[in-house]
Amino acid sequence: MTLLRTTCIALSALVLTALLGAGARAQDGTTAPPDTAQWEYNADVGLNASQAGYRNWEEGAGNNSLALATGFFGQAEKRGRRWIQLHELQLDFGVVDQEEQEVRKAEDLIQLNTSLRYDGDGFFNQFNPTIAGTFRSQFAKGFDYTENPFEGQVPDGDPRLDLNEPVQSSEFLSPAFITESIGLTYEPYRDITIRLGAASKQTVVNDPDFRVLYGVDSDKVAEVEGGAELAISANRLLTESIRYRSQFNAFYAVNQTEDPPDARWQNTFNLQVNDWLSTDLEFVALFDNDITDALQLKETISVGLNFSLDG
Repeated sequence: MTLLRTTCIALSALVLTALLGAGARAQDGTTAPPDTAQWEYNADVGLNASQAGYRNWEEGAGNNSLALATGFFGQAEKRGRRWIQLHELQLDFGVVDQEEQEVRKAEDLIQLNTSLRYDGDGFFNQFNPTIAGTFRSQFAKGFDYTENPFEGQVPDGDPRLDLNEPVQSSEFLSPAFITESIGLTYEPYRDITIRLGAASKQTVVNDPDFRVLYGVDSDKVAEVEGGAELAISANRLLTESIRYRSQFNAFYAVNQTEDPPDARWQNTFNLQVNDWLSTDLEFVALFDNDITDALQLKETISVGLNFSLDG
């Protein structure tokens, strides 16, 4: 724990030194060339649907179903002479309606990543001092359809143990995960970045009934942890029609010496068939010991309409 705390303090001091040095150079009377950098924007909007219908079907008969999903991924980047800004927003929502079952949520994500980097001289030209933040939550209520998630989490006699499936376990801002960090970014290629820094993570649960499910004390809105964050991102065009996006985040708390770090790894392959038709393959792995000691996995394949906007 002492080594981790010392490393975090050293990284913070190094970044602050670089940023203060940048401010001092701006005040030394030297005239710098004007910064003519422009914002670059790109966005993808998608709508996916799948339907299956059966009637008098004897060969492995199935249930009629209809699934709809929509998604948005937007990116804004500005690379100035010294400062680099990058902001990313991902929004996903989808439902599935299956025969003999009520409509269920299949996709639900709000995710924002933002960073500000200083491209300095010497050492700081290779390792850019960076301030970054992330936010992740969901739009709608989430339910557990297989078991009561409060079993083993609350004492006997708690009325939440009497709830029958489906049992609500989440909603907007319950939970939400927020991380702020200050550290260094290494960019070996234009489309790959590696960032390491001191960080603070907040697990926000606005509804008090759900706090026990996410490791938050019942009398607190948020659990605040300090530690270190490692973030690795890639956004690479593999071919003219295939793009690969990956985002890995690991947070190691100072009081988490005996537990593995909280980690989330999201991977997306996008195959653009033509100007309006695409196929997406997404794989997400998530581990957070405060929620469950099991590795959470999600995999989706979708085909649908996709429109890209660049500017």
